[in-house]
Amino acid sequence: MASTHVPRRVDVLVIGAGIIGSTTSSLLAELGPQWDILVVEALGAAGLESSHGWNNAGTGHAGLCEFNYTPAAADGSVDPAAALRIHEQFLVSAQYWARLAADGQLGEPEGFIRSVDHNSYAHTADWASYLETRYRALSAHPLFEHMEFSRDPETLKRWLPAMFEQRTDFSSIAATRSTLGTDVDYGTLSRRLLDHARAQGAAVQLGTSVRRLQHTAAGRWRAELSTGETLDAGFVFTAAGGGTLPLLQQAGIAETRNMGGFPISGQFLRTANPRLVARHRAKAYSHPAPGAPPLSVPHLDLRVMDGTEYLVFGPFGAFSPRFLKAGKLWDLPGSVTVHNLRTLLEAAQNGTGMLRYFIGELLRTPASRLKELENFLPEVHAGDWELITAGQRVQLAKRIDGQGRIAGFGTEVVLSADGTLAAVLGASPGASASVSVVLDLLAASFPQHFGRWLEALRGQLPHLGATLNDDPQALAHVRAQIARGLKLDW
Repeated sequence: MASTHVPRRVDVLVIGAGIIGSTTSSLLAELGPQWDILVVEALGAAGLESSHGWNNAGTGHAGLCEFNYTPAAADGSVDPAAALRIHEQFLVSAQYWARLAADGQLGEPEGFIRSVDHNSYAHTADWASYLETRYRALSAHPLFEHMEFSRDPETLKRWLPAMFEQRTDFSSIAATRSTLGTDVDYGTLSRRLLDHARAQGAAVQLGTSVRRLQHTAAGRWRAELSTGETLDAGFVFTAAGGGTLPLLQQAGIAETRNMGGFPISGQFLRTANPRLVARHRAKAYSHPAPGAPPLSVPHLDLRVMDGTEYLVFGPFGAFSPRFLKAGKLWDLPGSVTVHNLRTLLEAAQNGTGMLRYFIGELLRTPASRLKELENFLPEVHAGDWELITAGQRVQLAKRIDGQGRIAGFGTEVVLSADGTLAAVLGASPGASASVSVVLDLLAASFPQHFGRWLEALRGQLPHLGATLNDDPQALAHVRAQIARGLKLDW
């Protein structure tokens, strides 16, 4: 029987407390202190799904080392536009984190962020040539003018001793280095941002999920919670990771009617061997193997979790039908509807390369994983490494140019037609771009307030919203502010 009690009214309902949801809560609680804001999170703490430290690379994706963001054109040239955009977005996030940390509102920053070099690494002649072209395209811009490129064996040994000190053939080797990279524990950062939101007056209910969303005749949202409570919300922000798309489809959001989701997972080799960790103090990203999709780019990363240093290598593809790591086995089949079936079938047909990749990954042997690691480390001992499973990601399938296709390994933003519901879908680089993404959504959702909000934020972050690549003086000021606030070695 339907509930007859009067629903609790809230101004804003935030669903999910990963990095995107916690960022939204933090910003809104600060900018709209008069609003009644409620955050609901299905798990027992913030940041336990995709934002958890072991469920993502923690690279603080900033375009410094990832090949994905600088594809080569047919003529061999490299377009730096995506890397420039992503680096600008990361600096927006870092400015906000640094301001909160400097004000004592995020605890000690060493608990969630630290300086770690970001390197790109090529180990074939063609990719080494590409990497040099990429370096020239990027380093011509102020955002990347600090980047270094080298083929010199002694330089490479100094940058990445574990990878190169025992290597003898450098004929096809090249690398770049940025000393402005970071390692970010987004799970810890999510919890601290949620604590900041709570301190500013936002209410938080953990262990609570939204079972049903319904748009009412009054232009508001009725949300039925797993606790049995019913809410009447003026605005809903959905950042529930793999749980977002099914919730939007259940709510009848027209923009997602034909969309589907395909869950993927990843596995990594991990070691805490102090001898290995001491000799690799960087994140080194390489290029995909022949025929492999861009999302498969291998990387060897220094990670720090709960004060312990590790190296992780991967990713290796894995599959589960769950949309969340804590999801259900019927998530994928249960997401198929009469509206998105065609999209999913066409996406499968158009994405045969990705399907072949995942089938090959599922057939991998432990020896084959170690063999791939040998492209990075000349000496690999199986006893040093353990295999771990990372988080679930839902690749979005939607209609592009009249065909169902996988939308790519990026962030997709959905805003309802009346502007009362916003959602973030996708996988990467959402964490590093979180503040920028949320500010863009707030601008679209609350145009009557956003000008005043932006002015308030600029009171402490004067260059917020500026294109730093066009203003080297502002860029230097922002980087100095970030370094001070987050205690980075920049």
